[in-house]
Amino acid sequence: MTTTTAGAPPRPYTRRISPIERGYLNAAATGTPQLIQMVVEGEGHIDPDALRDAVRVASLASPGVTVRRRGAVWRAGGPLPPIVELPPSAGFDSPFHLRDLDVVTGPVCEVGLANGPVTRLVVRASHIVTDGRGLRQWTADVFRVLRGEDPVGAASTADDAHFRTAAGKVPSPPPAVRLEGLPAVLGEGPAAGTPLWIRRRVKACPSAVTARVAAAVSRRLPAASGRLIVPVDLRRHDPGVRSSANLTSQVVLDLRRDDEWKRLHSQIVGALLRKRDVAVLERDFLRSNPFANSLREAQNLDGTRFPCTAIVSDHGRVDTDDHRTPGFTPTGFFTLPMLVPYAEMFLSAFRIGDETELTLACRDRPGARAAGEALLDDAENELLAADRSGPPAR
Repeated sequence: MTTTTAGAPPRPYTRRISPIERGYLNAAATGTPQLIQMVVEGEGHIDPDALRDAVRVASLASPGVTVRRRGAVWRAGGPLPPIVELPPSAGFDSPFHLRDLDVVTGPVCEVGLANGPVTRLVVRASHIVTDGRGLRQWTADVFRVLRGEDPVGAASTADDAHFRTAAGKVPSPPPAVRLEGLPAVLGEGPAAGTPLWIRRRVKACPSAVTARVAAAVSRRLPAASGRLIVPVDLRRHDPGVRSSANLTSQVVLDLRRDDEWKRLHSQIVGALLRKRDVAVLERDFLRSNPFANSLREAQNLDGTRFPCTAIVSDHGRVDTDDHRTPGFTPTGFFTLPMLVPYAEMFLSAFRIGDETELTLACRDRPGARAAGEALLDDAENELLAADRSGPPAR
């Protein structure tokens, strides 16, 4: 972590590029942008100049959003996240939402603002240098500054090595097995290079959202089995550390056609108890990656078969008060998930009040939208049925 000696100026923020981040660099090299895009919608107005100043102050407290790649390390001091003013009519198919961010030249983060009947703030960041939790911390700081408060900051240079140590004794993972491609679920034919995003707000807020959504995916499997990736935040092993690094590991699970959410939930909980999220970090990524061991192999994934059927990420509960200002009242919070070279679809979930916000990302191809809407119908029914059977988890 960043340390200082009494009387000496603080050392510049620098941290090594971790194995997790190198995995995302490899994915980006296939030509697929590795981006997190968080969207805050609401009523009212956000002043662009005030936002620009808030971004500056929040970024000084979280220098990880200003890094650039310098050899084997990330070094802060790159461009501050710029503010891009968007027309109220701008859709998610606009060039702003599709362009990549360069981790060598910077900026690695930018903010889009569309003031209108529904005001929308879009925070885009390279997933190579940060993850969902890191970006949420920074976004919350931006709104703190807009309210006249001090940012909390995330100046720690801790990366995955710190959390591997903090996790303590970890059982060895099963041997890595190369995962063969599975047939596509959403649509047929050639896939466009751009994502298709489908959003659904469900009037239910049950527990075990990841398992319930995964069960909905299993209803649509064209084969007897599929494969699920559950992203896991390594910060759970030392919650007191505020680091903006990419600290997202993953747990890989098998899906069965028409799977039960209780079985899937048991699998997820068991994997977390066995610290599988940490155990997989001990593998040599380039030699034992179950998806692709080289850039050539990753580029050969042609969009018709995928080693992974779905990534399902539950970001947890969002407190909308964290994104409130005197002139802006938030009404929605969701992400635009990225495309992953080895995964067919990416579903993200946020719990807001008594509702759950779902967003599905997949490759735009013939029939994909209709198939995606049908899958979200199944997911909605799973969540509604769960809410009817008991009170939501708080």
